[in-house]
Amino acid sequence: MKIGRVSLENGLVMAPLAGITNLPFRLLAKAAGCGLVVSEMISANGLVHGSRKTVQMLAGDPGEKPLAVQIFGADPGMMAEAAGIAEAAGADILDINFGCAVKKILKSGSGAALMRTPGTARAVLTAVRRRIRIPLTIKIRSGWDPSGEQAVAVARLAEECGVDAVAVHPRTAVQGFRGRSDWSVIAAVKAAVTIPVIGNGDIVVPEDALRMRRETGCEGIMVGRAAIGAPWLFSRIAALERGESLPPETLELRISTMMRYLDASVAYLGEAVACRMMRSRLGWFVRGLPHGSRFRAALTRIETRSEALSLIEALRQASDEDVSASAWV
Repeated sequence: MKIGRVSLENGLVMAPLAGITNLPFRLLAKAAGCGLVVSEMISANGLVHGSRKTVQMLAGDPGEKPLAVQIFGADPGMMAEAAGIAEAAGADILDINFGCAVKKILKSGSGAALMRTPGTARAVLTAVRRRIRIPLTIKIRSGWDPSGEQAVAVARLAEECGVDAVAVHPRTAVQGFRGRSDWSVIAAVKAAVTIPVIGNGDIVVPEDALRMRRETGCEGIMVGRAAIGAPWLFSRIAALERGESLPPETLELRISTMMRYLDASVAYLGEAVACRMMRSRLGWFVRGLPHGSRFRAALTRIETRSEALSLIEALRQASDEDVSASAWV
């Protein structure tokens, strides 16, 4: 799959998720076979004004390339300047958020608000396209009603403005993440534009990805929440697309993933901050395991990398033999 001049190993994309898709998690997704990773949603205003925390969100690594950086905002000049900053920082693709329905984002005219202000949307896209040379993409929703007409209109507008691909999450702004996504909206957008379309929404198991391609004709598949505790979902989708048997979801796969995530987070955030974060995040990877609840409870007390590693090793041992509860205290 190609987006502008950027060639992807495959058409599998990790969705941008606020608070989740930082550098350590993106490295996990990439190692698991994801063709394109996307940053967390980054404030254009924060980038332009040099907010330390915001600028840190641009940190990248050669191992995650190609990288798409997603920004949000509604001021054309500010968005263009922020896009230039992202390009200079090493972004391979610049993505604009047209789908966030959080109230504070909507109040600023950003995110999904752009889908009902086509004049502003055009001005933003035109300004950003003029400012950067890397490929430009947008991520949209169905719009503000279930018809999908706004999605089709915005996708056409984006193509006119030089956007290189569009990702479609076919839930309305009012829905948020509730209910089912309507894949027919993805198909309608695909029929309306010639640029690549990336489908997003309700990809839970590998078979969902193949069904989405078949039903919509989309070139790419974007996976969001289902990959949070199981980034290996990408390798399983890729195997199914190649007609191969699905790689097993083994305990060793979960353990090695946790260890890589822990080490990458310590390197990126420092041990103290990373371990506080890991108190909740390592628990993502043990859903459904017999000793998962005790493991998650013990995680709430970790202070150091070595403590986290000890718990991971205790989990391995608990799966091999009958381990008493004392192993978790």
